[in-house]
Parts: sequence; structure tokens; C-alpha cells
Amino acid sequence: MNVLFIEDDRMNRRVVRDMLEVAGAAMAEAESAEEGLAILDREDFDILLVDLRMPGMDGISAIREIRKRGDAKASVPVIVVTADTAPDLRERCLEAGADDVIFKPVAMDILFESMGRVLASGDDGMIL
Repeated sequence: MNVLFIEDDRMNRRVVRDMLEVAGAAMAEAESAEEGLAILDREDFDILLVDLRMPGMDGISAIREIRKRGDAKASVPVIVVTADTAPDLRERCLEAGADDVIFKPVAMDILFESMGRVLASGDDGMIL
């Protein structure tokens, strides 16, 4: 399993990396949406984890950019990982093309449950 986590906070990336390592997953990191999109151009991922509030391009804009791609990477599952609690947040994320939304602080069981659900709903039937 190859995961890209687009998140500006180094500690949040480290916590999620440690969780994913327990499951044997590899994680690439991007500190900004722009960097994440550039990494996605170069590498293939099974799933993307995307924060919403980052300097520069925000997570919703990044998800829209991913979904506009003209290649297979446009359909890579995206899970939003956020501390934002706006009432319409989930709806806005799903409208932008996210597959799920989970909240910080990230709990391992919720992360793995979300990843399994999102991957199982895709064509490849993979479950973490």
C-alpha cells in the first residue's frame, strides 16, 4: 500500500506515518498542496490523505485539481484529514471529490476503517 499524505504540519505527518507503518504501508509526504500535486505527477499511490488548511492552495482546491486530471490518477481515493469542524464541511469535501472525511487528532482505528471502506468501494476491492 502506497499512501501520499498532503499535510503542512510535520508532527501530524509523523503520527500518521507511524500508524501506517504498523500496517506495512509506505507513506510519501508533501508539506503543501502544490508539492503534493507535483509528487502525484511523478508517483503512483493507492490512496491520498489530504489536509484542508494549508498555506497556498487549500485541500479542497487540491482535490478538485486531482479530480480534473485526464488520467487514472484522477480516480485515486482521497480521504480528507482535518481539524475543521464547520457544519457543512463533509458535504463540501464530498462535492469536491473526496471519498471520506476523518478528523484530527487521527485515531488509528478510524484511519484504517476509513481507508478500508474507501478502498473496498473502489474497483480494485483492496482492503487494508
